[in-house]
Parts: sequence; structure tokens; C-alpha cells
Amino acid sequence: MPQEQYTHRSTMQTSEGPQVYKVGIYGWRKRCLYFFVLLLMILILVNLAMTIWILKVMNFTIDGMGNLRITEKGLKLEGDSEFLKPLYAKEIRSRPGNPLYFQSARNVTVNILNEKTKVLSRLVTGPQAVEAHSQKFEVKTLSGKLLFSADDNEVVVGAERLRVLGAEGTVFPKSIETPNVRADPFKELR
Repeated sequence: MPQEQYTHRSTMQTSEGPQVYKVGIYGWRKRCLYFFVLLLMILILVNLAMTIWILKVMNFTIDGMGNLRITEKGLKLEGDSEFLKPLYAKEIRSRPGNPLYFQSARNVTVNILNEKTKVLSRLVTGPQAVEAHSQKFEVKTLSGKLLFSADDNEVVVGAERLRVLGAEGTVFPKSIETPNVRADPFKELR
């Protein structure tokens, strides 16, 4: 009998032997995980490609974007630009020797504001007229001599000669005072 017990014991040990437990994800869960990792990698590549495409189309560089450059003095805009909302700037200049153009389908309005953003002066150039809203309006020569000034109290014409070219001349409803009245050379004074 001891022989039989030994063989029985050996068969039991071999049949029961060390059991192997599977650790990890197997089957359909493993395939789904691989699918999601692959989908995530595709999304990352598409996102990277779109970002590079946007940077290329918008012309991003270290200095700025497109025609807009960042300089030590501020922003420098080269070429034509379109502003859909109001533009607030301390100073707007063109390059030396080049004109500065403003184009609008309706009007161009320049407002002068105080610290509380209340309008102090306004210049409106529209399709029908140019309007200036201010306490005083002045036109001066390059040397600083006053040519024309207007405010609530008076209108001053500072030119050496005032010519009225209308067919009817000038009509004054009240009296005028002048040191000299003369007609054009070889014309009658009426």
C-alpha cells in the first residue's frame, strides 16, 4: 500500500499543482482599451495638425501675427487693416513719407474723451458734411498764425484778405465796421 499512496499522492500533486492566475485585461475589454488609445492618438495628431495650420495661416511669428508686429514703442501695423469695433489708441501714425488713409462706408468719427470717458470734442466726417463739435474751432497756418476761429461768442477771420466769391456777395443783417472797403482792380464798388 505504501506504493499506491505514493502514486496517488503524486497524481494529486500534479493535478492540483501550482495554479496560474491571469492578471490584466483580456478579451473584449483589451480590444476596447486599444481602440480608445488609438482614437486618442488620432485626435492628438489632428489637434496638432490644426494648431500648426492655424499658426501658418495667421502668420504667427515671434514678433507678432500677420501684419501686426510688436515693437519696443508699441504695436506696428503694416498694410491694410479692418476694425469691426472701436479702436482706442494713444497715437496713430503712418510711416514717414506715406499718407494715412481712413475709409468708411458711412462716416469716420474721432472723439476726444476725458478721464471719465465723457466726450469733450467730436469730429464727424460723413457722406453729407464734416461736423466739428467742440467749444472752439480754429484753423491756423503752419507758422501758427490764426486764419479762422469760431466759438459761441464770435467768429474771427484772421487772414490779411477776405474774398467773398458768391454771386450775390455778402449780406449782413446788422451793421459792420471795417477800416477799408475796396473793389477788385478795374471793377465798380457797389
